[in-house]
Amino acid sequence: MLTFLGFAMIVVFMYLIMSKRLSAFSALTVVPIIFALIAGFTDLGPMMLKGLETIAPTAIMIIFAILYFGVLIDTGLFDPLVSKILKMVGGDPLKIVLGTAILSLVVALDGDGTITYLIVVTAFLPLYNKLGMNKLILACIPALAMGVMNLLPWGGPAAQATAAVKVDIIDLLLPIIPSMIAGVLWILGVAYFLGRRERKRLGVINIEASFNEEELAAALEVGMDSSIKRPKLFWFNLSLTILVLAALLTGFLPLPALFMLGFAIVMIVNYPNLQDQKDRLHAHAGNILTVVSMIFAAGVFTGIIDGTGMVSAMADTLIAVIPDSLGPKLTVIVALISMPFTFFMANAPFYFGIIPIMAETAANFGIHPMEVGQASLLGQPLHLLSPLQGSIYILMGLLGIEIGDHIRFTAKYAVGTALVMIIVGVLFGVLSI
Repeated sequence: MLTFLGFAMIVVFMYLIMSKRLSAFSALTVVPIIFALIAGFTDLGPMMLKGLETIAPTAIMIIFAILYFGVLIDTGLFDPLVSKILKMVGGDPLKIVLGTAILSLVVALDGDGTITYLIVVTAFLPLYNKLGMNKLILACIPALAMGVMNLLPWGGPAAQATAAVKVDIIDLLLPIIPSMIAGVLWILGVAYFLGRRERKRLGVINIEASFNEEELAAALEVGMDSSIKRPKLFWFNLSLTILVLAALLTGFLPLPALFMLGFAIVMIVNYPNLQDQKDRLHAHAGNILTVVSMIFAAGVFTGIIDGTGMVSAMADTLIAVIPDSLGPKLTVIVALISMPFTFFMANAPFYFGIIPIMAETAANFGIHPMEVGQASLLGQPLHLLSPLQGSIYILMGLLGIEIGDHIRFTAKYAVGTALVMIIVGVLFGVLSI
């Protein structure tokens, strides 16, 4: 019964979001409660609180990351970057999409989707708006890049997979480097394909090498008030941002604390007047409320499906239907099911609930648990489209697009990324067939 209700809940949840019958917030909150009540669970409060507690650090980090980068946008830190990119790519949609891919892959080295989306969209949105390019491409390419770069050691999935199968993280990741390289090449190929299509639709447009101040301000949505710009503090703001990213990579501070500190410094230096600080907070409050409410709703969803045992029931059912003849091919099976499972649930229940069971099952067929951990990472490209992970709402908010439209547009390319990585994993002997 739990298995049936779990899968039915996922189907209903996705249908309501994709058909736009409910907002993501409403679906994330209401649907799991209804199905939990149908299953006979009435004490849902502790489950919901546990899910909220799990997601709270991420929500705090995102609040202050939005504020930090939002204030930097206000100061005009990214204006020169936009002008530089314009000079490099001109009005050629093909070059612009390829530039989007390259910048996304570089910025995504930090393994954090929030930062990647904030920086890439801030840099490229003015170009897409000016040329009339499809903003779904600007959502697609960074999401694909994060799907591969999120596998780096400081990314969450690698750490969770390592803990689940109890191996060294470097031993886990080294064999799948060829798969990651193949994934990067696939993303560049997708960018070339989409860029060629946009070039055919729009042509190569002659534009100025830089925006004038009014166009740039409108494109970055920071208003026409030039008094909030801080061009004299450009080098300070840039240096501070480099230090913040370096601290992020080295784990100097937990992410929530790091961005809280960074935001406090950037506000004090750029806007020492208290009223100016209040104005900057108010300017970004709406975006923060929209994004963080979604994140906490995702926490409720995760807490309920985990607390009711639906996740475990679905995993047990899946394992039970695997025939013995497919046992030696279990790593490929794990790689394939990791796509839908990491899409429909958070990484934590997948890696700590399902993967240990799969690893134990695989051991009966002579497969080392590390191979199961490696296989479980190759479906991550689709996870970055999941409505259950917070950074996607930042991407939607920055671009002003619907999550259903983004998923429909990007899913096929994300599945392609995962399949390419899986095929290369088979060719290099990481996955057994």
